[in-house]
Formats: sequence, C-alpha cells, structure tokens
Amino acid sequence: MRSWISMLCVAAVVMACAGLTASMHPRDGDGVDWSSYLGSAGNEHYSKLSEINRANVSGLREVWRFDTHQALGLETTPLIIGGVMYAYTPNQKVIALDGRNGKLLWSFDSHIEGTGPDRGLTYWKDGSEKRLFAAVMNYVYALDPETGKAIETFGDHGRIDLRVGLGRDPEKQSIVLTSPGVIYKDLLIVGDRLPETAPAAPGDIRAYDVRTGARRWIFHTIPHPGEFGYATWPKDAWKTAGAANNWAGMAVDQEHGIVYIPTGSAVPDFYGGERAGDDLFADCLLALNAETGKRIWYFQGVHHDLWDRDFPSPPTLVTVHRDGKDVPAIVQTTKQGILFVFNRLTGEPLYPITRRVVPASDIPGERSAAWQPMALQPAPFARQEITEETLTDRTPEVHRWALEQFRKMQHT
Repeated sequence: MRSWISMLCVAAVVMACAGLTASMHPRDGDGVDWSSYLGSAGNEHYSKLSEINRANVSGLREVWRFDTHQALGLETTPLIIGGVMYAYTPNQKVIALDGRNGKLLWSFDSHIEGTGPDRGLTYWKDGSEKRLFAAVMNYVYALDPETGKAIETFGDHGRIDLRVGLGRDPEKQSIVLTSPGVIYKDLLIVGDRLPETAPAAPGDIRAYDVRTGARRWIFHTIPHPGEFGYATWPKDAWKTAGAANNWAGMAVDQEHGIVYIPTGSAVPDFYGGERAGDDLFADCLLALNAETGKRIWYFQGVHHDLWDRDFPSPPTLVTVHRDGKDVPAIVQTTKQGILFVFNRLTGEPLYPITRRVVPASDIPGERSAAWQPMALQPAPFARQEITEETLTDRTPEVHRWALEQFRKMQHT
C-alpha cells in the first residue's frame, strides 16, 4: 500500500461545503491568490477569503486529491495564482495543478533526486513577465509558470548553483535551499541550509537578478577583514568557519525596501572552542537594504551559541499601536519560547530587553558568553524553567526515574 504521505497534501485546502462552490477561478486583485510562501512578503499567514468560516466548516468535504506516486515525506506550502496551484512533490519535482479539479497541467523534472524538505516556491511578476523560482538541492531554477519549462536565459541554462561564489571550492560545499527565497523588485534574495558540523560553507545572504541570474549583492554573515563584526570571530574564521545561515526564511518590507533575515548558529552547533567571541552575525535578526545588501540594523539573540538556539522561523511584519501611534514593527519567535518585538525601521525594541547573566561553561577549551538578552514582554509562550516539581508524575516509577536523571544534570 502506498503511504498516505505520497499524496499531495493540499486536498484539505481545496474543500467545498455543502451547497458551496470553492473559489479557485482567476480573479486578479481580489485577494484570492496565495502568491507568497506564507501569504505575503511580511509573512502574515492571512487570507481575506471568507467562504469557509466557523459556521460552515463542519460541512467540508474532499473535492479532489492528487497522488504524486512518491512514497516520501512532503513538507511544502503550495502557491495558488490565477486558479493554478504550484507545488513540489516529495522528490522535488515541480507541478502545476488546476485548482478546480486537481488536473495536472505540467510537471518539471530537473533529473536531480531531491531529498529533505522544500517548503515552497517563489513567484515574481512584472507586467506580462512572470517567473517561478524553484529550488532543487543546491540549484535554483527559473521556470515559466505557463509551461513549466526552464527559462534558458536565466543563469546557466535556466538555473544558478548556490555553491558558487562563496570563496571556497564549490564541489566541496554542501548547500541546499529549504525555505524559498524572497522577492524585492527585480531581485531574488536567498539564504540556504547548511550542515550543523564542520566543514560547512559560510551562510552568506545573496541577491540575484530575476531575469539574468547574475548576483547583485552578497552579505557576509561571517565577516571578512575590515567588515563590521570581524573582531567577534577568530582572525581567520572567514576562511574556514561555517553556517550562520538563513534556513528559516525571510520577510520583506516592500514599502521601505528592507529585507529581514534571521540567521542560524555557527558550526559546530554545540561547541564553540574554535570560534571564540560573540560570532556576529550568527543567531541574529538582520535588517538589510534590500536593494544593496547594506546593513541597516541587527539584533543578536544569542551570543556565542552553544545550544543551537537560532531563530526557528521567519519574522512577521505587524503594526503595533503605541502611545496613540501606529508603529511599523517586526516580531521574531525563538526556540526559547520568547518573542522579540522591534520597530522594524530603526531596530528599537518595543518592549524591554534585559541582560541575563548566564553560567560559565566548564568544558575544556570553551569560553561561553557572560550574558544573553532576554525579553521581559510579551510574556513567554513556553515554560522557562524546569524544577523537580514540574517533572512528570504520570506514574510513581516514571517520576522517580525523571527525578534521578534531573539530579544528575547541571541546571540553574
């Protein structure tokens, strides 16, 4: 029997209520389209569609489903543009389906067996020009949304190789694109997913021309000599250190021309003896000029990360009402269960952030940071400490076991 995860798991969003017709027909400009990975450039996760609501959701029934005939996992969010659904299959073929009936319109096969999650595609439009950008492992393809064919004038016969242009041997780099790139004007801005142990490529942020595939700018997340933050790493780290990459995705303030980029930890994730210092720009929320890649502001959520506490999701652009005024803001989630909220134009925290003194590491060769930032508001959305009283009491035996383990551990 074919595993259920071989099905394209979008049938749930193509439902109809009894007596209701699903709105999947092209209607330009009315908010029907889902043309960005998380709903918009600011990642609002919001649709104006109102046909399905709390009053009729219980009447949903399946309209169609599409079987990919691939028995692998599927972690992706389709786009819906003009009544057409664009999505990945589990081995990273790209397909276009008629949103009304699930009929296959076209399929693009790069002839590369993709593995791992591929969270979404990137769509660009300028007048009559349209392009669909699809990542397959270390390559990014520019596809014609009407036909699914690669656009030969983009990059090297329709694709760019993310291993190229990092100052290291491309053939020795392990790079894939998990979260889709973002669009600003005629730029495709991308990060990448990298190994969590050495060797690993640097997690540089890059912007490419959407028409030609030429690189327009690069931001070094492991600073080179003369660049801001260089002194927070060992002298030659820019040559050999790795990661500090954007794997979770980005947000773009289209009005102000700013791209917001949360970065991951540097490798290795759980030991920093070879990367002494705060390690800018690892574990940072970066605000860059989307046109040039120049730094506007930054916030480092973890100094000298030892616990893989990088930002786990793309930020969300919101408006916060403060002192009678609407403030353009940005919200960043964390693995620690706290939220950081900033004025997205200036980087000023909208709620207090304190310096929390943390214990020093006793691991040989390690020199941990003396303090870490902690948001005092909003209230944490996850537990911030574990005590003996909070350990499981599902059974007396399990509680005793948990207590024994807990008392062997170092904790504060």
